[in-house]
Order: sequence, then structure tokens, then C-alpha cells
Amino acid sequence: MAVTDRPSGRNQLRVGRLVKAHGLKGALKLELYTDDPAGRFVPGAEFTLQVPEASPWHGKSITVREYRVMNGSSVVFFEGVDDRDGAEGLVKAILWIDQDESEEPEDDAWYDHQLTGLDVVRDDVVVGRVIRVDHLPAQDLLIVRPVSGSGSEIMVPFVSAIVPTVDIAAGRIIVTPPAGLFEELAEDNAPADDSAEDAPEQDAPGAD
Repeated sequence: MAVTDRPSGRNQLRVGRLVKAHGLKGALKLELYTDDPAGRFVPGAEFTLQVPEASPWHGKSITVREYRVMNGSSVVFFEGVDDRDGAEGLVKAILWIDQDESEEPEDDAWYDHQLTGLDVVRDDVVVGRVIRVDHLPAQDLLIVRPVSGSGSEIMVPFVSAIVPTVDIAAGRIIVTPPAGLFEELAEDNAPADDSAEDAPEQDAPGAD
């Protein structure tokens, strides 16, 4: 599920992640977070880069030169990236594009501000509330404050297996988390069966 909005204050859509250099001419394989890659990665399209502060690309944008599908994989070429070394410097970068306010979000994509404040419901019970969305290279996380008031924040992976339903109109998301995500796993405190120890000893059959 692609999640939108950037802390810069501009509404932006996360559309891809650069996962691997491809070939010797600066191409990079793409992990797509968009339903319309051919429409997003047209020549001249400009993207904001999310990279570590130590990267020479930090704070910069990048422009598409060419987009292809090669052997079933999405591959993109950028202006100014002409060899494998240049491509290697962009591996793991996340690509963001300014979102047109009049444009409907893509399927299974929401702005951060739409998700923040939603109730988190499990088994028809409200268990918390979304307080923010964290965008990590591997996946997005919904940061949830539990209703227990314990003060600890819960990180919920924003994947369909755990968050199958987002209902903006109803003000809630439905979660099906693994055991222990919203509570401590119950310890097995059941008393041991001491009946065998308490039973009187008996001689084995045939003993003298």
C-alpha cells in the first residue's frame, strides 16, 4: 500500500524505490509503488529523492531520461547518471513526486493526513489511534498509540496482511495483527501437573 504526504509540507506520492544497478549505462531496477509506471516515469518527469543525509544526492531531485520493461523488470535511466558507478550511488533511494491536488490518489494509496487520527480496530474493538506514518525504505509503518494509555507507541507494518481495510469515511482502519503486537504474549502460568509426584509410590509388578 503506497502512502502519500511528505513532512516537507507538500503533498507528494511515493512512486518507487531504486533497488539495483542494471548494466553498465546507468540503468536502475525499480520497485514500483504506483499503478501507472509508464505514466509516471515519462522522459522529463522529475522526482524528489529520499536518501541518507550523507549521500551526495541528499536534497536533490532527479529527472527521468528513459523508462523500459526488461525481462519483466522495470528499469529507469536518469539524466546525469551515465554509468554503473553513478547508478550504484542511487541504490535504495526512494522516489517522490509532487501530487496534483485535483488528482485522485491511486488505488490503495492514502495521504498521511488521511491516516493520522484514524481509530485502529481489531475484532470490532478500538485498540488504538494512528498518530503518524513513518516511511522506511522497506515498507511504511503506522505508528499507533494504544488506548491503554501506556505511552508506548506501536509500529504496525502497513501491509494488506495486517491492515486489510482502510475506511477513511468511517474514520478507522481494521487490523489483523500477529499475536503480541498490541499486547504482551500471555505467559504460560498454568500450574504443572504434580499429581504424579503426589501419588504414593507403588511397587512395580513382580517386585519382591
